[in-house]
Amino acid sequence: MDAKSLELLEFPQIKKILAGFTSFSASRQLALDLQPVTDYQQVALLLRQSAEARNLLCVKPGFTIGGVRDIRQEVGLASVGKTLTPQSLLDIQNTLAATGQVRNTLNGLSAQVPQLWGIAADLVEFGEIVENIAHCLSPAGEVLDRASARLGNIRRQLAELRQQLQQKLEATMKTPRGREIIQEPFIVEREGRFVIPVKIEYRREMKGIVHDVSNTGATLYIEPLATVDLGNNIRELMAEERREVDRILLSLSDEIGEHEKEISTNIQRIAELDLVLAKARYAHNTGAVEPVLVRLVDDEEAAVAETPRVLKLTEARHPLLGVTAVPLSVELGRDFSVLIITGPNTGGKTVAIKTIGLLSLMTQAGIPIPASDDSQMPVYDGVFADIGDQQSIEQTLSSFSWHMGNVLRIINQATKKSLVLLDELGTSTDPVEGSSLAIAILHHFLSRQTMTVATTHFSEVKAFAHTTAGMQNASFEFDPITLSPTYRLTVGTPSGSNALAIASRLGLPQEIVAEAQRLVPETSKQLETILSSLRRQEQEITALRRQLEKEREDAEQRNRELETERQQMRVDLRSMIQQARDGVASEAAELRRQIREAESELRKQKSRERLDQAKRTIAAVAQQLEREVLQTGDEADGPTSRANTISIGDTVWLKEVGVKATVLSVSEERQEVEVQAGQIRITLGLEGIDKVTFADGEAAVMYTPPGRGMTLQPVSRELDLRGKRANEIQSVLDQYLNDATIANLAEVRIIHGFGTGTVRQVVRELLAAHPLVKTYRAGQRGEGGDGVTVAQL
Repeated sequence: MDAKSLELLEFPQIKKILAGFTSFSASRQLALDLQPVTDYQQVALLLRQSAEARNLLCVKPGFTIGGVRDIRQEVGLASVGKTLTPQSLLDIQNTLAATGQVRNTLNGLSAQVPQLWGIAADLVEFGEIVENIAHCLSPAGEVLDRASARLGNIRRQLAELRQQLQQKLEATMKTPRGREIIQEPFIVEREGRFVIPVKIEYRREMKGIVHDVSNTGATLYIEPLATVDLGNNIRELMAEERREVDRILLSLSDEIGEHEKEISTNIQRIAELDLVLAKARYAHNTGAVEPVLVRLVDDEEAAVAETPRVLKLTEARHPLLGVTAVPLSVELGRDFSVLIITGPNTGGKTVAIKTIGLLSLMTQAGIPIPASDDSQMPVYDGVFADIGDQQSIEQTLSSFSWHMGNVLRIINQATKKSLVLLDELGTSTDPVEGSSLAIAILHHFLSRQTMTVATTHFSEVKAFAHTTAGMQNASFEFDPITLSPTYRLTVGTPSGSNALAIASRLGLPQEIVAEAQRLVPETSKQLETILSSLRRQEQEITALRRQLEKEREDAEQRNRELETERQQMRVDLRSMIQQARDGVASEAAELRRQIREAESELRKQKSRERLDQAKRTIAAVAQQLEREVLQTGDEADGPTSRANTISIGDTVWLKEVGVKATVLSVSEERQEVEVQAGQIRITLGLEGIDKVTFADGEAAVMYTPPGRGMTLQPVSRELDLRGKRANEIQSVLDQYLNDATIANLAEVRIIHGFGTGTVRQVVRELLAAHPLVKTYRAGQRGEGGDGVTVAQL
């Protein structure tokens, strides 16, 4: 990237701001050294890392790299045999522990943040070194007794000797003479020796070594001769302690120095990771996002490129202006490659081109930009700018010369994949020549298809852009009422400079403004009139477009509401129909229940009538038989009915199935009889049997009811009633239960399905009242659930 353009676009300021979001010195330096890159894949990777870091901080808001420090210098010293201080060792311990924690955390989230894990995966864990330092050093940096057995032994001896020494000194001070000569009853330490404060006038009374004198000269600090040997022993042990501590520190340092390369790599990786997190924190703080990247391709590839080579900024803000920045929306590269921005002085033109250039540089440095997330940024091979005025008296460099030097450098270096930003092109010289030069320079960049944004006040440049394909005018609006700029960019029409209006607003005497107005050439006035007319038309078109857009949005919203209402009406209608069906089904089920009850009552009534009729018939037949017997005295041939009352033990014929059975019990009240045929017991009405006898020597003959054959078909253990109507169920079910009972089935399954539940209700009501059914239940999970009823016969 062009270094001078980076300065002109204030990219170093962005780096300083970004550095403020880093956590330690190594990542801070990376931020200050950050440079935009021109490789599309590299830029895409940087932006993916930034996006993942933003997501990570959303999932884990408190995630940081911990207490990491740049320990590379200390580790380097250890690698050449230097002994590190306890504090340096603690810094190394905390840093290595923090890097291990970061690695473990990102490893657990590697599926969500694969790019960040790609950085952290190279981190080497040094758990043993961390444990060794923690074993030897306290958090305050003191070497612990447990650091080595020798150190612990030395310190135990020191403690014992100090105790002996203190006891001797205390005994000396507690004597009557000692209490008289000492200044204060305290044992103090001077130069590593334990001494007693003695009054100066009694210095001859205490034999020993004077180690110090008080500031007032009234006190001598004397080590009694009786304790000198103990003091010497203590000093020797203290020297041994220092040597052992130094040995321990050197051992820890050597262990660290052996891994100098890996630890330095750890610091580099953790700094890279912290820089990505700093970008995410910056994005959170400024509302920045990663834009959509656009790859600039050659002419041969342009026809098949998925994304057109377009720069598109939506609601973009200059990152150095903060909340005061007016959002900028602009597009370049789709229908035109050169954009000419016009408008009043202090109207926002320079800020606009700086915003475009600075956001391009930030994107290619992997920094999120303050704009909407639908913004698109190409990856340029260079961003070039000529902005401001840096004339130099020392170098005899005029403003025009300085600008031309910049333009010459840009012309020599820019390609069709570059972005060129030119502020006030052609100024600081004769207006006629300056405008002609500006047109020629812009035409050069247009012919090379280099994306270019330029600002100008020249009417000739505006007219050239208006009539040249591939170029477009844009202008910052100017409020004619307040005579102040609005900082809103409108693409499609140029704008006047409004220099006279601004001068008047700033306080220039009105007569001077009026005189200047009279001196403006007629052609310039006519051009300004045309431009004003174009601006008014553009404003009217824009207002109409906005109105039509609003009407379209309102119509779409109304259509959505109508569709929602229509869908709701369908749901309500289906619900009403279902409710009506459920009501009809419920009423039909109730009617069927009432009909069955009525049928049951009718059957009962009919049974009573038939029983009475049967009794009368039997009585009449009995009388007739008795008369015939009395008249003829002959026995009846074959089985004959008896008129006497059926009793237990009698043999009867079952009319329905034509088999012989024995009576087990008789209920006159219910008009029922319990019989046994083979292994089957059956309870049935009296109308279903005939009492029979046989002539002597005759064999029993099977009774066959009319219409029934003698062959009994196999009976299934299941009856499927699905698809049957409610009024068909009773006869089918009744016949099936009879057949199942004859076939000696103990349990049967009635399949009725789920449906509305009507068939299920009819089946269970019939089973509850049927004389052949002992109990019934709903099917279990493996039997069909509530779509099946299981009956015990």
